[in-house]
Amino acid sequence: MKIYTKQGDEGQTQLVGKRVKKTHARVEAYGTLDELNSCIGLAVVYATEEKHGDIVADLTAIQHELFDLGGDLADVTKTQDWKIGLHAPERLESLIDKHWEEAPPIKAFILPGGGKLSAQLHVCRTITRRAERLTVNLEVDRIPPAALPYLNRLSDYFFAAARAVNARSGTEDILYEHGNYKQE
Repeated sequence: MKIYTKQGDEGQTQLVGKRVKKTHARVEAYGTLDELNSCIGLAVVYATEEKHGDIVADLTAIQHELFDLGGDLADVTKTQDWKIGLHAPERLESLIDKHWEEAPPIKAFILPGGGKLSAQLHVCRTITRRAERLTVNLEVDRIPPAALPYLNRLSDYFFAAARAVNARSGTEDILYEHGNYKQE
């Protein structure tokens, strides 16, 4: 079997139940989930290198959930059997709480960065926010009830995990300084 089918050569792709342009809102939404999944893959590499086994386990589970959600968003049939369930946002909440307790209290806005893994988790956070915005644009009765809560919690997870990783390594978060930044 060859990897190329030539079926998308004219700018269309197949959703479950319908052929659409590759610029269709659903394709944009699940394509952004695919982009996010790739960025998470890089975060897994960094987490493995830095020996954060719990973060590796979290991220691997999230990658599987994103495949489920992407499949759900690609399905326009009338009989959806949603793969992403309401338990997924709740699972993220417990992970957020665990990681949130590891970092010091926030006293200012935080700039993305710190260590390599933390910076990559912030990239994942911002892509998640874009995926959320794109999913909001879809017909609400045609997306899983857990989709928007999951994406909302997921960006919070990445923020909490990024701060926890910095705290574990003794790396301070980079605080935003309103109007006080001076180039040297």
